[in-house]
Amino acid sequence: MLAVVVDVRLPDMSGLELFERIKTLDPRLPVVVITAFAATETAIEAMKRGAFEYMLKPVDLHHLRDVIARALALRRMQSVPAVFADEAVEGGADQIVGRSPVMQEVYKAIGRVAPQDVTVLLLGESGTGKELVARALYQHSKLVAKAFVAINCAAIPDSLLESELFGQERGAFTGADRQRVGKFEHADGGTLFLDEVSDLSLSAQAKLLRAIQDLAVERVGGTGTRRVDTRIVVATNKPLSELVARGLFRADLFYRLSGVEIHVPPLRVRREDIRELAVYFLGRHRATRELTIADAALDALRLYDWPGNVRELERLMERAVTLVASTRIELDDLPPHVCGRYGEVLGPSIAASESMRAWGSRYARLVFERCGRNKRAAARYLDISYHTLEAYLGYGYTPAAAAGNRTPGWAQLRRVKQAGEVAVVADPPHPADDGDRTRVDRRE
Repeated sequence: MLAVVVDVRLPDMSGLELFERIKTLDPRLPVVVITAFAATETAIEAMKRGAFEYMLKPVDLHHLRDVIARALALRRMQSVPAVFADEAVEGGADQIVGRSPVMQEVYKAIGRVAPQDVTVLLLGESGTGKELVARALYQHSKLVAKAFVAINCAAIPDSLLESELFGQERGAFTGADRQRVGKFEHADGGTLFLDEVSDLSLSAQAKLLRAIQDLAVERVGGTGTRRVDTRIVVATNKPLSELVARGLFRADLFYRLSGVEIHVPPLRVRREDIRELAVYFLGRHRATRELTIADAALDALRLYDWPGNVRELERLMERAVTLVASTRIELDDLPPHVCGRYGEVLGPSIAASESMRAWGSRYARLVFERCGRNKRAAARYLDISYHTLEAYLGYGYTPAAAAGNRTPGWAQLRRVKQAGEVAVVADPPHPADDGDRTRVDRRE
């Protein structure tokens, strides 16, 4: 059995070009793509072309071993036929920002689903970026040269929503003084994105189900149907299964929509992306000057729970561009409700009597416990090396550190400080492997 691991950056050609050559020789050969650059476009493009997996450097060897094992198992299933006993056998999305593991899964899902002509259900809280994911699905599909039409079902009154979606005939209702083409017909041959689909009335849900099943729509006030060939992408911030149980959403439509689901994570579970997002939004909204973010302000952003998700962060950065007079956003420039957690968790914790070494050790141990006493998982979460983590867990006394009476890696300690949100994170990331749960060596 054979599988291939390819780096995106190669001396003579790109990894994606080599990937295409491999697929030309053997379309079923599993290819794992690795890179040090977490570009959204590269992740989506690799998965769209059929990569088995997409991994970021530095590669965790335990995870890589597991990925290769799964790739070889797939290769065997594809290569070795399953026969009966008596048979004879012969020999994409640059605007989606973030490199956290949960976002990498979103990129890979986009790459897998985009080329397929299937209905897609996007699930996620308000402000998480579901529309951007829908646009990425369109941009990486075979329909990219056709229309992309988006409609927010919650923003249109119930009485007008059906005519907006399916069109209307003249005189269909009071005020319908002209014939109108609906969004389905506008998107014919392309992609239609229905945001907040849970707000559709039961009557509109029935018509939507018919449009998906029969590829036909009936205008309001009309007597006949019109053929449409439209790819449907829908999104909601509500649990559709609960609405079905309450009789507010059709069960048959729910089952039709939920075949392919992509979950868009809230910002509070991808806190490692906050700095990158904040810098991106500052660049997007700045007028003539560059703005940076002070460390304390960035700590506060990481500690805040973001009920409005990415949309709330963007509005906050837009506010900062407008109101901050200097070239750096300080803690005092943030609204009180945003920096409140910083005062509760980080501020009081750094007492005058507590050294930075002891402070870093305390937070490293907290992360270690939250990660199930898994050193590798804790080091990945804190974005520090395995050996630096061990130094902090041992209170910083390594031979090199003891000589200078300091913990190693001041820049790494800064990152430990920035990871202080673990004090308020209820569900830290589950460790990828179980082979390194060890007891802390508490040297005094």
